[in-house]
Amino acid sequence: MTPKQRAITSLTGGIPDEIPTFELEFQLTDELLGKDFLRQDSLEKMTNKEKDIAIHENAELMIEAFEKLEYSIIPIHYLWLEESIKTAQIINKMTNYKYLLTRHGDGTFSIPDGNEMYEFAYRIADDPKGLLEQAEKMASSAIERNKRAIDGGIESLILCSDYCYNNGPFISPEQFSIFITPFLSKIIKGIRDAGGYAIKHTDGNIMPILDQLVEANPHAIHSLDPMAGVDIAKVKKLVGDKVCLIGNVNCALLQTGTDEQVIESAKYCLTHGKPNGGYIYSTSNVPFKGLELKRYQLVLDIWKQYRKY
Repeated sequence: MTPKQRAITSLTGGIPDEIPTFELEFQLTDELLGKDFLRQDSLEKMTNKEKDIAIHENAELMIEAFEKLEYSIIPIHYLWLEESIKTAQIINKMTNYKYLLTRHGDGTFSIPDGNEMYEFAYRIADDPKGLLEQAEKMASSAIERNKRAIDGGIESLILCSDYCYNNGPFISPEQFSIFITPFLSKIIKGIRDAGGYAIKHTDGNIMPILDQLVEANPHAIHSLDPMAGVDIAKVKKLVGDKVCLIGNVNCALLQTGTDEQVIESAKYCLTHGKPNGGYIYSTSNVPFKGLELKRYQLVLDIWKQYRKY
């Protein structure tokens, strides 16, 4: 199987030849290869010719990094849509469509920042109609962007609006069913209708809204945050036949835990995620800047030992 075939097989609930892996973001490219991925603000001061060269070099860097890491899904981040599509076209051409490409694609409400939380709470009570109209516009914009991305060669979208704290969702499950689930469902339907694959990410304790997340019909749910008490064994038992599961390797332990604790978390995820397919291996967040590269490489080493079906 190619990396892309492994990813799609897992996303559609099948059993590939081996468990695929990827990360929502990989922030250690400089530590791995001595150079960081291109960011949109770096392009703003360039001529068109310089931009084309920079985008091509960045695509080559991405191929080098993710081939080295053995990812099946390549995340294209830090660039606006058109630049992401150009990057995707270069990667697809250079690799003969070997990888599934992805980028951010959400358009639902997420946990508000700071004082915006008060405003959001007031609007739920005082202006629910206006809030629903805003949700509809956000979803429509996301559907349009996502179709352009899929048509441009980015066949997967990660929906990254965070909904949950460690103790549960930022609004009640009942409110969630009104202000988020219908619009999440529309965005995912748009991705599916365009021939793409939808991965729903959220950190935190998803258990009170797990049924609604599955009802929205994504191909996969990402994070499965163990720091919030989400247990992949329990989630696999509840919904593993309905949706692909991604993640659950405890990211906090990469920073503060022993090697033995990291290995234990990784093995636990593989043991409970692997049976009957429909699982993609990853951490519960991202290999973040400041993390020692060798700690993440330990996570990959355990995967390599147990990835074969």
